[in-house]
Amino acid sequence: MKGLYCKPGEQGVVKFVSLETNVPTNIGNHEVKVQVKSCALSPVDFKLYEDIKLEKEHVPVGREIAGVVLQVGPKVTFFQPDDEVVGILPLEAEQSGLCSVVVTDEYNLVQKPEKVSWFEAAAVIKDGLRAYTALHTLARMAVGQTVLVLDGAGPFGVLAIQLAHYHGVKVLATALSPEDQKFLEELRPSVARVIRVWDSKEDLVDSCLEETGGLGVDIIIDSGVRLYDEEPETQRQCPHKHDLLTLLSVGGHWVTTEHLQLDPPDSHILFLKAASLSFLNDEVWTTSRAKQGRYLHILKDVMDKLCTGTFRPQLEDPVPLYEATVSMEMVQRKQTRKRIAVKL
Repeated sequence: MKGLYCKPGEQGVVKFVSLETNVPTNIGNHEVKVQVKSCALSPVDFKLYEDIKLEKEHVPVGREIAGVVLQVGPKVTFFQPDDEVVGILPLEAEQSGLCSVVVTDEYNLVQKPEKVSWFEAAAVIKDGLRAYTALHTLARMAVGQTVLVLDGAGPFGVLAIQLAHYHGVKVLATALSPEDQKFLEELRPSVARVIRVWDSKEDLVDSCLEETGGLGVDIIIDSGVRLYDEEPETQRQCPHKHDLLTLLSVGGHWVTTEHLQLDPPDSHILFLKAASLSFLNDEVWTTSRAKQGRYLHILKDVMDKLCTGTFRPQLEDPVPLYEATVSMEMVQRKQTRKRIAVKL
C-alpha cells in the first residue's frame, strides 16, 4: 500500500514521494481502521512540525479524510464497522491520508451524514474547524457585529462568511481577483461589501471605515499579513499590519494566521482601542487533548451545517489518486488553493 509523503529540501524546496506503507495488523483499544474514500490536499506547515519537535524525514501528506470503518478496537464506543466517518489525522500520524487504509484514534473522527458526499466531507472538515476556531473560540462573535474576512473567496474564507451570516453578523470581504469578486457578489446571503484589493484604486481601510461609519470592524480574519513595506510578490495583495490595526474597532478582535511580530507602537494601538490579537492555530485541538469534547462537538457541527446547506463550499473538481502528487506540488507552491483526491 502506497501513500504520499514529502521531504523538505534545501532553500525551501519540497519533494513529494510515493512510499510503501504497512497497515498495522493489530490495532489499539481505542483505534479505528478506516478505508479512505477521499482526502483533502492542504499545504504542509514544516515550521509547525519544527516548533513542536515533530521533525521527520518524510512527513505524511493528506490529513483530512473521509471513509468507511473496517475494524474497531476492543474499547471503541463511538463507531462500528461499516460506519461512514470523517476526521483529521493528527500531526504525529505515521500514515498518509492518501493510503487506501489508515489507522487512527476514534477521538479523531466523527460520523459523516449520509447526505454528505465523500468529496465534500473531506474538503470542508478542516476549513470548517478553522472558521469555528476563529469566530467562536477566539473572536467570540455576536449578533450585530461586523467582520472583515480577507480572501473571502478562498475555501476557509467562504466558510467563515457563511458561519458569520448564520449568526447574524455583517460581513465585509476582500477579493483577490475579478473572478473572486464575481463569486463573492453572487453569494447568498449576500456580502455587505466586496473590497477589490486587486484594484489599486480601492483602499481597504477607507472602504471598511466608510462601511462602518468610521467606527471600524469588530472582527478581522486575515489570510496573510505584510509586516514590511517590501515583501515578496506572493505577499503583495496581503494588507499591511498597520492597515488592519487602523480599521479595527474599539474592543475589536483581530484573528491572524500569520506568525506576526508586533512592535511596541502596534501594541500601544491595541491598548488604546482595548482590542485584542489572537493567533489562529487550528492544530492546537489535536496537539492538546484538554478540550477533546469541544473539538469533536465542532467537527460534528461542521458536518451538520454541511448537511443542512448552511455551509456551501466552493471547490474545484476532485482529482484522481494518480494526479495527487502533481496537485500537492501546486497546493504547496500556492498555485491553487486546495485540491481533493478521491478513490475512483
